[in-house]
Amino acid sequence: MLVALAAPSAAQRPALAMLGQLEAGRWELRIRDTGSVERLCLPDIRRLIQLRHPADSCERLVVDDGASEVTVQYTCRGRGYGRTHIRRETNRLVQIDSQGIADGLPFSFAAEARKVGDCAT
Repeated sequence: MLVALAAPSAAQRPALAMLGQLEAGRWELRIRDTGSVERLCLPDIRRLIQLRHPADSCERLVVDDGASEVTVQYTCRGRGYGRTHIRRETNRLVQIDSQGIADGLPFSFAAEARKVGDCAT
């Protein structure tokens, strides 16, 4: 009987709740291998899942949905696919590992993303 009562509360937990705790705004993405820095305006922090497919409407499969980390696999028909792991250190700092295929070419990167301010209006 206790199992039956516990299951509905787990099912009611919002998907990717950890990402909802992160602050929207201007984020700085530092790619570890190259040292390059990208600045992104992220009104929807879930965009971190598809950094190499930003404008694509993709199907997503949540592989792991933990309190401090998430892993999402996605497929963008005709454009490629990816798998992204995001680990939260604070609500303004995350570690990202992503790999897949974009426009017919493989990609793989590890990055640190940090909120650096608000988006310019």
